[in-house]
Amino acid sequence: MQLSVDPASATPPYEQLRAQIAERARTGELPTGLKLPTVRALAEELGLAAGTVARAYRELEADGVVETHGRRGTLIAAAGDSAHRLAAAAATEYAERASRLGLSHADAVAAVVTALGLAYPEA
Repeated sequence: MQLSVDPASATPPYEQLRAQIAERARTGELPTGLKLPTVRALAEELGLAAGTVARAYRELEADGVVETHGRRGTLIAAAGDSAHRLAAAAATEYAERASRLGLSHADAVAAVVTALGLAYPEA
């Protein structure tokens, strides 16, 4: 698995790692069940602090891209189902909160459209 970090980039190293692994898992380049290097091994390979790699792994786990299984290590998860499930849960939570705040349907949708525009500026 060839990963790289550009120290001159404005994007933090942990985010560069997270994005590369997430994209490769999404495309299938990193197949479900593939064991990732240990935090220490990957940190050493890339010349990073172990905490940087650990943060990338934690964020990938929170996004459902990887699963950590103690001694078995960190594995690529079956991300498709997990990603949709997590997105649906986040959408439900947002809808409930927008309703509690008294937002109209149109205002709640407008907030989502604005947020998506920020998250996906190329769209």
